[in-house]
Amino acid sequence: MSDNTNNEELRVIPVDVEDEMKKSFIDYAMSVIVSRALPDVRDGLKPVHRRILYAMNGLGLTPDKPYKKSVTVVGEVLGKYHPHGDVAVYDAMVRMAQDFSMRETLVDGHGNFGSIDGDPAAAMRYTEARLSKIALEMLTDINKETVDFVPNFDENYKEPVVLPSRFPNLLVNGSQGIAVGMATNIPPHNLGEVIDGIIAYIDNPYIATDELMRYIKGPDFPTGGLIVGKDGIRETYETGRGKIIVRAKAEIEEHNGRNRIVVTELPYMVIKSKLVEKIAELVRDKHIEGISDLRDESDRNGMRIVIELKRDVNPKVVLNKLYMHTQMQQTFGAIMLALVDGAPKILSLNQIIEKYVDHQVDVITRRTKFDLQKAEERAHILEGLKIALDHIDEVINVIRSSKTEPIAKNNLMDKFGLSDRQAQAIVDMRLGRLTGLERQKIEDELNDLYQKIKELKSILSDEKKVLDIIKKELKDVKDKYSSGRRTHIVAKEDEVDIEDLVQLEDAVVTMTHFGYIKRMPLDAYKAQKRGGKGISGISTREDDFVENVFTTTTHDRLLFFTNKGKVYSLRTIDIPESGRQAKGTAIINLIQIDQDEKVNAVIPIKKSHNAKYVVMCTKNGIIKKTEIDDFPKIKKSGNTAIKLDDGDELINVMLTDGNREIIIGTANGFCIRFHEDNLRPMGRQARGVIAVTLRDDDYVVEMDLVDRDKDILVVTENGYGKRSDANEYRSQTRAGKGIIAAKITKKTGKLVSIMSVSEKDELMIISANGILIRTKIADISKMHRDTTGVMLMKLDEGDRVVSTARIANDEE
Repeated sequence: MSDNTNNEELRVIPVDVEDEMKKSFIDYAMSVIVSRALPDVRDGLKPVHRRILYAMNGLGLTPDKPYKKSVTVVGEVLGKYHPHGDVAVYDAMVRMAQDFSMRETLVDGHGNFGSIDGDPAAAMRYTEARLSKIALEMLTDINKETVDFVPNFDENYKEPVVLPSRFPNLLVNGSQGIAVGMATNIPPHNLGEVIDGIIAYIDNPYIATDELMRYIKGPDFPTGGLIVGKDGIRETYETGRGKIIVRAKAEIEEHNGRNRIVVTELPYMVIKSKLVEKIAELVRDKHIEGISDLRDESDRNGMRIVIELKRDVNPKVVLNKLYMHTQMQQTFGAIMLALVDGAPKILSLNQIIEKYVDHQVDVITRRTKFDLQKAEERAHILEGLKIALDHIDEVINVIRSSKTEPIAKNNLMDKFGLSDRQAQAIVDMRLGRLTGLERQKIEDELNDLYQKIKELKSILSDEKKVLDIIKKELKDVKDKYSSGRRTHIVAKEDEVDIEDLVQLEDAVVTMTHFGYIKRMPLDAYKAQKRGGKGISGISTREDDFVENVFTTTTHDRLLFFTNKGKVYSLRTIDIPESGRQAKGTAIINLIQIDQDEKVNAVIPIKKSHNAKYVVMCTKNGIIKKTEIDDFPKIKKSGNTAIKLDDGDELINVMLTDGNREIIIGTANGFCIRFHEDNLRPMGRQARGVIAVTLRDDDYVVEMDLVDRDKDILVVTENGYGKRSDANEYRSQTRAGKGIIAAKITKKTGKLVSIMSVSEKDELMIISANGILIRTKIADISKMHRDTTGVMLMKLDEGDRVVSTARIANDEE
């Protein structure tokens, strides 16, 4: 071969390696970004997921049809739309069928599709699948030219660029993906909340993020769990990036005299079996001490990991260590990255909703144009048929006199001014349609079409009508598929104002002897006449009894004082609300008290209170006054409230403004009344001074503040009580022996409480068996100080009054 020939056939183009690498890598990166790893902001799907749903729809695998082998779906996807590995397609389909991966599953899987323990799905030849019901909403109206179609990889088929997506799938199911140089990690949300948020956005496109968060409270993971704090959520929604702390749902239970931690929900994407292995490893290596046994008791009814604890171990400490060292607490790094017009972009919550609404406006507009075109085409045909029926004899003659069908069509068009399509419809018309009944049907259908065309044109000319249609269709989806929130949001301490979270309501809080506490609305109890039997206020275990009951509001902060003289802080709203028959939540789940520590005094601290001091009284008659400012921020492990003598314990605590009189009652029926001027303020570490000099075998049972215009009410353990004029209880000097408050006999039993009341107030009495009665103070007889009193509550044999609470008809 000559040199000339070589020069003609071999053309060498010099290329700079660096430029070629840049160009090739950018092409590869964009291919990964656009065609593989990132979801479209409009339907929230990556190409492989979109192709799976579209292929299943094409195969007719709708929820009302039988399941088909997964390998059929994978083969359809590979052969027509996605020329990549079958494992990648099957794995993507499996994930869409896992209820622990997707908030709303798009594939209805039949067979082994994996588990939260990390077990893989069975091979595709064993499993079967079809579309889930909600997946049909992703594909609704796809055949009405609502979205663009492009040729597939070999240009033999068409595939959609995006799905109509009648619900906001990107937010509802979230998305995870790693592209080249970027990643997306969008958390799933609650369908009903997101739809409410979108409707609010449609009504007000300038809605602020905080306002939007009234509807979309935060992510809602399919595995439940707890989100700690709202700061990370707000940051994510405002900037598109944020760190959201997610915890396992764990409760501390008492079982056979020991405590145990029971885990029932895990953070999103945590593999349960690996978590159990990690906990066992930490126990073995002694990084976490106090765990005696670890079991996975999960079954088809739900998850249950039981962590048995050793005796005398603080379960709160163990639980906090588990949060610190295991995946029981995780940080979800949210990156709301999605494709917008084919380019990756980090989006705020408002922007995601805006893009989704824009997509729906486009879908509804295109669908309306399609319907309008079909209606106009049908009306055009019917108008031709109507002309033919109006001149039926002439039409028949024209057709009979024409040699061929094309000639007949042309003759009809010339004679009656018909279009080609109208003439063809007349030629194709059956003789059976020449009846009068058929003529009426055509006229009725034509009138309906005229009305439909008018409505469709009005929709196209008014964007508000398009938005109203979007709102209506979203509400329909919500009504059909919405479910309750699974992931609950708990606020960090001092992160948000409690008034931003809950409505101000009166509440009753009860606590049992063994430390079970619950909150109920005040109106759960109706006032009864004096001497009534009462209603059951709490269901207790056999050897437990209710010991404390008080009224508060949902905006109050509660100070818990224990027998050891320590104080803990908790908000009323942090106490779970329960029904009247519920046992409640163990207080050890809410505050970090020791095993041998018992809460026996709780006071609500109102935001607008006038109190200056906290007055504490002990069983041995010691009293102390401390400025309330000494209790600004209580540590989770508690603070010292009063220094106690050996054998003494704190029995009650009151708030004062510095100008009050105090009355203290003893079990043997004595009381002392003195002004708080007798008390000088002391620090939290102080012991206090003598309030009452006790007689033999006597002890303090109650302390209250005296109001001059009110009466003094006393109640004994056998259900007797009376009210007396406050003036009968003369004021004395602190440390005296006191005077008789009630005539104590075997019939009355020991004194249980002494309090200041008015006739407008009501009294709540609670017995050891958990029976409550609410009665009006005005119904209680007024008697002299040294009398026995009348029966206030009928008690069953062996039952006794253990606590009382005044329900005041004032700002409390």
